[in-house]
Amino acid sequence: MDIYPAIDLRGGRVVRLSQGDAARETVYADDPVAQARAFIDQGATWLHVVDLDRAFGTGDNLEAVRSIIAAAGGATRIQCGGGFRTAEAIASALGAGAARVVIGTAAVTDPDVVAAAVKRHGQGSVAVGLDARGGMIALRGWTEQSSETLVGAATRVIGQGILTLVYTDISRDGMLSGPDFDGCGKLASLGADVILSGGVASISDVRTARQAGLAGVILGRALYEGTVDLRRAMALTK
Repeated sequence: MDIYPAIDLRGGRVVRLSQGDAARETVYADDPVAQARAFIDQGATWLHVVDLDRAFGTGDNLEAVRSIIAAAGGATRIQCGGGFRTAEAIASALGAGAARVVIGTAAVTDPDVVAAAVKRHGQGSVAVGLDARGGMIALRGWTEQSSETLVGAATRVIGQGILTLVYTDISRDGMLSGPDFDGCGKLASLGADVILSGGVASISDVRTARQAGLAGVILGRALYEGTVDLRRAMALTK
């Protein structure tokens, strides 16, 4: 199992949103690259970097993302998400050195993007982010609700060659309320590697994720507020 410290970017700063609500923002750092280096110094082998401005359609943090990739230097792999809705955007991030791109909204609104990305870049370089509220997929930075179910979307993208799913229960994201292990189990039963995101509050949650056979855990607010120690979480994966 891999641990993914999260760096969510908005307006050039590192933030966390509560339940994806742009109006409920907490700023944790003004220097994303310094934050990335801090995680790397603690032994992070992956970073999960999300451009919230791109996801919301209000701008981008491409310079910061590229700087984080450069700072990682290949020793720490970068998983990028947030607004990757075209073949060009996906290719640009991978070309800049990202190890994996997470496709969210486009996996529902333009499914051909997924199949094309898998064919062009390989299964290991592309994941699909399934962000759900009440078992239904949310879109465009979680501002819109789709008519597709979590399991239905997962089944479809696995059929397109996707091996890795990043699952977020929006109601738990940024709330330190505990993850949706039941939802993860349903997705894992379909045959994909599942990376858990949203609600992780304690080292016990990380341990449970490992025991459940999940492929990874994304840690955000729990790291920034000190309820999970990154080095201790990393030790559980060995």
